[in-house]
Amino acid sequence: MSMQDYGVGEAASVLGVSTDTVRRWVDSGHLPATRTPGGRRRIDGAVLARFAKSLYGSPDPTVATSTSARNHLPGIVTRIVKDKVMAQVDVQAGPFRIVALISREALDDMDLAPGSMVQAVVKATNVSLELSTP
Repeated sequence: MSMQDYGVGEAASVLGVSTDTVRRWVDSGHLPATRTPGGRRRIDGAVLARFAKSLYGSPDPTVATSTSARNHLPGIVTRIVKDKVMAQVDVQAGPFRIVALISREALDDMDLAPGSMVQAVVKATNVSLELSTP
């Protein structure tokens, strides 16, 4: 397991589907999950990131044109490329791949890694990331 795991509702929000759909994917073995002693399904963050990316491998860029320019898009970090000053953070938010360029300091402060749940905040041409709160 990675450092982070998520419940069915959180996974559904990131994937842009209903909780019932996530439960069906888990029950059919398409989306691996574990169960807590209380029986709740938990999905490893890195597994969820790979699954999210596989669902929407080639997103349709025309879909986003019908939405507002100001959005908070729940997503999951799928990849990070960093150097000493900057970092590129790839986020899968439903069918959309969002790439944010943020400072290395912000990346380290937020402790982001593949599997981290974030909100991609889009305004005009700038994208910033906020940690999702449970």
